[in-house]
Amino acid sequence: MSTGHVAVAGAGVIGAGWAALFLARGLDVLAHDPAPGAERRLRESVRQAWPALTRLGLAEGAAPDRLRFAGSAGEAADGACFVQESGPEREDLKGRLLAELDEAAPPSAPVASSTSGLMPTRLQEMCALHPERVLVGHPFNPSYLIPLVEVVPGARTRRSVVEEALRFYAGLGKRPVLVRREVPGHVTNRLQAALWREAYSLVERGVATVADIDAAVSHGPGLRWALLGPLVNQHLSGGPGGMAHTLEHLGPPAQRWMDDLGAPRLTPALTEALVRGVDQELAGVDQARMVADRDELLVRLIEEKRRHHDLP
Repeated sequence: MSTGHVAVAGAGVIGAGWAALFLARGLDVLAHDPAPGAERRLRESVRQAWPALTRLGLAEGAAPDRLRFAGSAGEAADGACFVQESGPEREDLKGRLLAELDEAAPPSAPVASSTSGLMPTRLQEMCALHPERVLVGHPFNPSYLIPLVEVVPGARTRRSVVEEALRFYAGLGKRPVLVRREVPGHVTNRLQAALWREAYSLVERGVATVADIDAAVSHGPGLRWALLGPLVNQHLSGGPGGMAHTLEHLGPPAQRWMDDLGAPRLTPALTEALVRGVDQELAGVDQARMVADRDELLVRLIEEKRRHHDLP
């Protein structure tokens, strides 16, 4: 990768998380967001993230004061070695932003979008000059802590750009996953959506409360999923026989369960039930403290997972 700063276009929750991570890895960051007060909020977000990033280990020369704020997205992209776009999930806004980045960024700089839903081939259509360097680099909140990033090339993305993005994200300490075919929501959001779908259905059918569903995951399989993925966990459930044994004995009932999964629609009534259920679950909870506790536990978990190199 050529030398230069990293451009951050869009400094909301995701963009600010990216900026904090880039800074922690010793990179210079030039950011832009047109919203009033964006620079102040971005610097405050970096300040809040810095203790956790410090615990996880800062690169030599890492410092929050290596963050600069640009007057436009084009100014931020000018001379950049990598561009991370995290603008709103609206095609009209994305189109204008990506066109500006495409025009200003050096031709050698990959342009990665944090989009959780738009297809990279569609994003490439918004970049008339260099669509071949456009792809998706989709993180997960909080993006400065969660290692996963989905790298999704479009139809015109050069293979060398994909490889460069994978190396870049891995060098940040991320765990990049290459998505080999474009599908709505990429991979991880589709997995989450499958769980949300059945959770919504169970609430709608009166099988369980919102709080009980959250407990069923966070105090049950969610503990295992934080360590190993669902398929490896299923393999381990089969003992010496592994996945083959599990599917032989639990495959038929699992198929019946899958056939019985719900297909809820987010009607006003279901939406109200979900919102009411979460409000009841969190009644009396200091949510700012809850988020801080979550991040503290995430840092500890990441530290421990780093110590156990046999975990895939």
